[in-house]
Parts: sequence; structure tokens; C-alpha cells
Amino acid sequence: MADESTANLVKQASEQLSHLVRAELRLAATELKDKARRGGTGGGLLAGAGLLALYAFAALLVAAGAALALVLPVWAAAVIVAVVLLLGAGVLGLTGRKRLAEAVPPVPEEALHSVAEDVAEIKERAHR
Repeated sequence: MADESTANLVKQASEQLSHLVRAELRLAATELKDKARRGGTGGGLLAGAGLLALYAFAALLVAAGAALALVLPVWAAAVIVAVVLLLGAGVLGLTGRKRLAEAVPPVPEEALHSVAEDVAEIKERAHR
């Protein structure tokens, strides 16, 4: 009779563990979907802001070229504006590459924390 109850307990524990693992996987998937949704919205807004900033910057470049053309030949003014832009692009490119290298891949932190708690709880109960 003790063997039957032990077998029953092992079966129940196995079923509960299976249910727990499935629940944790659903939590991780939900968390990643939520992060992706927020990231997509933020990315779209940033793209719109970047486009408007690009148009504003282009207008400022035209104004800078026109101002330089008042004291220099037009071709020299254009070369100066282009060199300044290339220097800025180089600085931004190097900075962006450095930031990307430092980026940490997205991880479902809540789900991992919850799984760690579950494992600790199972270990604690197993040693009782």
C-alpha cells in the first residue's frame, strides 16, 4: 500500500512538474511578445522622428552652404559641408558600432527568475 501511494506521489509530482514547465514557457513567450511589441512601437516612433530630423538637417545644410557661398566659391562651400558631414558620419558610425557590441541579447528575465525560484522550491521540498 505504501508503494502505491509513493507511486501515486511520484506520478503527481511528475504531472505537476510538467504543468509547471509548460506554464513557465508560456510566461517566457508572453514576456518576449510584450517586449517585442513595445520595441516595435518605439522603433516606429523613432523612425518617424529620425525622418523629420533628417529633413530639418537637410534644410540646415542648404542654409550653411548658402552662407558659405557668400564668402567662398559655391564648390568650396559644398566641399566644406560634405567634409563636415563625413566626419560626423564617421563619429556616429564608430559610436554605434561600440554600443551594439556592448548590447546584451534580450532575455525573459521574469521567467528565468521564476524558474530559478521553482527549482529552489522543488529542491527544498525534495530534501524534506
